[in-house]
Amino acid sequence: QVQLVESGGGLVQAGGSLRLSCAASGRIFSISAMGWFRQAPGNQRELVATISSGATTNYADAVKGRFTISRDNAKNTVYLQMNSLKPEDTAVYYCRSTVALKNGGTYNIYWGQGTQVTVPS
Repeated sequence: QVQLVESGGGLVQAGGSLRLSCAASGRIFSISAMGWFRQAPGNQRELVATISSGATTNYADAVKGRFTISRDNAKNTVYLQMNSLKPEDTAVYYCRSTVALKNGGTYNIYWGQGTQVTVPS
């Protein structure tokens, strides 16, 4: 019904930048919150940043001042600009969207497949 496709991951040296994108497609009526989460080996999935439909943002303390989340509602796409990357940012990054399939319908959470970000130490 809803697909989230992420792109933009890769390997970057410490101090470098990457921009992740996540496009939602399918039977979408409305998207409320969108966000990025990450999971490093042996760790639980953790919140990186979220953005509401009204563009209110929230960041994990570990990325404040370095990462910026944004969205393009016309394209159903959320972005994560990552600057000053550190080895501890290495993880699989997942996007998440809260989507209603019809007017007045309930909102459900959908996840992307994940994209690897690697910052060698």
